[in-house]
Amino acid sequence: MYETLLLKQSEIKELSNMKEIIGYVETAYSVHAQRKVQMPAKKYLFFKKYEGDLRVMPCFIRGLDQAGVKNVNVHPNNSTKYNLPTVMGLIELVDPETGFPIAVMDGTWITNMRTGAAGGVATKYLAREDSEILGLVGAGMQALTQLIAIKEVMNIKEVKVSCRTCTHRETFAKMITEKYGVNARAVDTIKEAVVGSDVISTTTPSRVPIIKRKWVEDGTHINAMGADAPGKQELESHLMEKAKIFIDCWDQASHSGEINIPVHEGIIRRNDIHARIGDVVNGAKTGRESDKEITVFDSTGLAVQDVVTAWNIREKALKMGVGQKINFLE
Repeated sequence: MYETLLLKQSEIKELSNMKEIIGYVETAYSVHAQRKVQMPAKKYLFFKKYEGDLRVMPCFIRGLDQAGVKNVNVHPNNSTKYNLPTVMGLIELVDPETGFPIAVMDGTWITNMRTGAAGGVATKYLAREDSEILGLVGAGMQALTQLIAIKEVMNIKEVKVSCRTCTHRETFAKMITEKYGVNARAVDTIKEAVVGSDVISTTTPSRVPIIKRKWVEDGTHINAMGADAPGKQELESHLMEKAKIFIDCWDQASHSGEINIPVHEGIIRRNDIHARIGDVVNGAKTGRESDKEITVFDSTGLAVQDVVTAWNIREKALKMGVGQKINFLE
């Protein structure tokens, strides 16, 4: 009998943690770099009237015989206007042999966690080993999952938090101090969050550069997570020109990642990209080669991350008897 497993967010949260998801994301990057993945670049529907968009992200992993698709939105005004998350997603897993939908699950938590895990993987392979100070530019859900993931791979001694709203950054810094046992403090400007930080994670929806090259010290690693649509940019193009750049996928990064503007401007070309992060994970390409290099990871988010993570969560749910089963064909 063919049945589809339905999983709610509350159930999914009990089935995995950040340490495991970092492992899933490493696997995803690895199989992608080995060309074992059929994965068209994400497609966008833009709702300009509502200042939002919907992305469709399909993937088939030949190496693991796993397939699925994620629909995910980004609506920056949701939290203030509708009391809804800015990002919400739904993931469908498909049996490659029959095409039957073997699982439908919330993708909101998975999206947040696997994006945070991507920053954790990049920090693990690209940051200096003696890194201790983390700068967070942005103080939303993505900043939180960046912290959770980076804490798994880096001995954090201090966290500096910057965002536009004073009360929000103060509240965020206090919360992560109390909940995650880190020494976090709010700072008044982005410059303060950047200067002196060993690792910086940017998670804003900015369409103008907010990180200047002159603020970034030699040896810094940057996780550029916010640029996820054409026209978005957080890092000054001159900074990208001077940095050692790592991406998850050229097609997506050049279209909608942090490098999309520098590529359009002709400042960055494909041969200026040092490596895909998956090639570094696999050992096929070098990561950081000196303590003086500025490294930048341009993360656009890949469907393969969602499918590998969701597939592992489904397997755990089946073993533990979690979720509801239905037959859509009845």
